[in-house]
Amino acid sequence: MMGGVLDTRSRPLRDLRISVTDRCNFRCTYCMPRETFGRDFAFLPRAELLTFEEITRLARAFAREGVSKVRLTGGEPLLRRGLEQLVGMLAGIGGITDLALTTNGSALAAKAAALRAAGLNRVSVSLDALDDHTFAAMNDVGFPVGRVLAGIEAARAAGLVPVKVNMVVKRGVNDHRIVEMADHFRGTGHILRLIEYMDVGTTNGWRMDDVVPAAEMLAAINARWPLEPIDPSYAGEVATRYRYRDGGGEVGIIASVTRPFCGACTRARLSADGKLYTCLFAAQGHDLRALLRGGASDEDLQARIRALWGQRADRYSELRHAGTRPRPKIEMSYIGG
Repeated sequence: MMGGVLDTRSRPLRDLRISVTDRCNFRCTYCMPRETFGRDFAFLPRAELLTFEEITRLARAFAREGVSKVRLTGGEPLLRRGLEQLVGMLAGIGGITDLALTTNGSALAAKAAALRAAGLNRVSVSLDALDDHTFAAMNDVGFPVGRVLAGIEAARAAGLVPVKVNMVVKRGVNDHRIVEMADHFRGTGHILRLIEYMDVGTTNGWRMDDVVPAAEMLAAINARWPLEPIDPSYAGEVATRYRYRDGGGEVGIIASVTRPFCGACTRARLSADGKLYTCLFAAQGHDLRALLRGGASDEDLQARIRALWGQRADRYSELRHAGTRPRPKIEMSYIGG
């Protein structure tokens, strides 16, 4: 029987985001800026990463406590060798009804078919512009847009649909590309999601002046193609959904800064080395790997998960919105977006 643990604000545990690596081949300025994550940066040693068997065991424990949606993240998850094997293992867990992946798309063209065959349901692809100049200003490694688009097409062909295309919008860098992105993905069946630039971690130099508010992004698209709001796909969905009135498809807006959605957050995050974080903006995690490698039973794991979620009181975005002083936060590349 599936669990129904609630936190201190009566939010259920329903979603688990699993980081499978802290490494990435991009150096996006809003996530892994080169100034911090340079050539001499010390990533996690392989022995400290959870094995696929350990990840599966934890995912099974989370499923028994109510998790039904699992998303694999990083770093860049497709850098983890043999990821389709893990997908197959997770797809076999009872209670998990939605298994997804977030990727920068750099290796997706080669991997999409195998991931789908292993049991992956959906994929989200990060893409911040359609022209190489602007995209390079965001990913900072000169990776070409065309290869990401090829990955999106491969995902569609494999049946990993709808593909969600995540665009982090930063003022003065790629905000002038919003309408172009909307135009490109209209009518394709893919869903463009515009994301407010967030103060994740402590190294991306975040300033409120760099944030393009959701209302401004929405107005830019609505002026060209009228939009209307639609209901969430599920309780706790972070994107506010809109559809084109002319039938051109759907757009989502993720507005963590100007419209905090902490009150409906049902997400737990598991880092690549087995720490549980109960918020994207958490300052510290809780070590589940030590339990795994210390001989804990499945019941012990569930009890620990239940206890940690039961004491959860996170509402960082609401506090930031209210003007509360910022505090230290773990880097997003360590726990996934």
